[in-house]
Amino acid sequence: MIVRIMGEGQVEIAADDLAVLNKLDGELEAAIQAGDEETFRVRLHALLDKVRHVGKELPDESLEPSELILPPADASMEEVREMLGDEGLIPG
Repeated sequence: MIVRIMGEGQVEIAADDLAVLNKLDGELEAAIQAGDEETFRVRLHALLDKVRHVGKELPDESLEPSELILPPADASMEEVREMLGDEGLIPG
């Protein structure tokens, strides 16, 4: 799966890593639903850090279509809420 973190670039995520990313995504979504800004910020950074850690960075000149777009680390809770689909940020 090709993932773009807004403002950073693209990474390729192996299917084996999706389960842990979905767990982090669920925790982020719960923080948003609770309106908990502090937990939201921690969970967003944890999700993005994990994507950066497990993802294989694609070269800047790569023109692969992104299957998933994640918000930047400084996104507001409202911005992320607007990006959420029926299955959170990471479908699965």
